[in-house]
Amino acid sequence: MIGNRTKRGGFTLVELLIVVIIIGILSGGMMLVAGSGTDKAEATRIVSDLRTLKTAALMYAADNNMVWTETINDLSTYLDKSLASSDYGLEAGSDDLWVLYTGTPVDGVKKQLATMAEKERNLFGTPSMGDLYEKSDSKVYMKVR
Repeated sequence: MIGNRTKRGGFTLVELLIVVIIIGILSGGMMLVAGSGTDKAEATRIVSDLRTLKTAALMYAADNNMVWTETINDLSTYLDKSLASSDYGLEAGSDDLWVLYTGTPVDGVKKQLATMAEKERNLFGTPSMGDLYEKSDSKVYMKVR
């Protein structure tokens, strides 16, 4: 009877460590995926706000005999909600009008905006048609007229 050991239930320390390591690897991967999803959502919000301002500027001009505004405050009556931040503005050239985002997005958001600029061809780094938005640009422009 001395050689007969009863088997105890439970997990060994090695088994528990392996499970903890696997859970750590999986949660680390999820953090990377969640971060890029947040960056894309922020970039999409910026582009959506620019499109909303562009539409508001066009409605303002239509209501005012094609006289274009030069201040963003004139567009508030054409917006269904106030913008999330004050990082938006208007920039008028001699023959054109641009809505712009002047905030400082994080690098992941900049990368997403650059990808969107390549696909949609409507986001610019400077007010000239040939200069698409790049990751290093500080402002994001969208042409109104």
